[in-house]
Amino acid sequence: MKPKILVVEDEPSILDNIIYSLETEGFEPLGCSTGEEAMELLSDDGEIRLAVLDIGLPDISGFDLCKQIRARTPLPIIFLTARDGELDRVLGLEIGADDYVVKPFSPRELCARVKAVLRRCDEPAGGGTPAGDAAAIRPLEVDEKRMQIRYFGEPLPLSSTEFRLLQTLCAQPGRVYSRAQLMESAWEEPEAAMERTVDAHVKSLRSKLRAIRNEPEAVQTHRGLGYSLRETW
Repeated sequence: MKPKILVVEDEPSILDNIIYSLETEGFEPLGCSTGEEAMELLSDDGEIRLAVLDIGLPDISGFDLCKQIRARTPLPIIFLTARDGELDRVLGLEIGADDYVVKPFSPRELCARVKAVLRRCDEPAGGGTPAGDAAAIRPLEVDEKRMQIRYFGEPLPLSSTEFRLLQTLCAQPGRVYSRAQLMESAWEEPEAAMERTVDAHVKSLRSKLRAIRNEPEAVQTHRGLGYSLRETW
């Protein structure tokens, strides 16, 4: 079965080019031009593997649409935008995006990024840590098959990158991971990522954990070294 990719873009010519390129690469793209249509497609089709979102949509900001999707599912998300400022990139990653493509872009480049994100989602984090080791950790429970992590029994609305980062930390509670090690676990091209991006994802993770239960920080900072998962509860 061809992987289904949701494409939300209000410029018809750009949408057509993306759909054609994805079809050529063996995907099944589902195109629409508004956030409302996107949410309807996500509700009707449970087999969508990834979403490509334009930030400048006519009815809703792509950032806000990403938040709505994140509240439902850890579906991987790639942003399309005409803005290339660092603050915009960090904001997009903070709210749950997995990658960021700046217009004008090559449709082939976008297809390559879609493949890379899907490949990261299909591979175990942390160099193939056995699922049983992570799943045994409480109060965090890792379900690799569903790409879901539960915190005190409640599913966390994580992006795929957030999932892989937290999964890596769960593999060895108490171990301090450097930002470079975390980038190596969660990014296909860690050399292209910024250390500040890791900090943005950790900030987002903490916010989502606190929204479920306001415990002392589950993800702990080690100044000048990196991050670890809290070892005792």
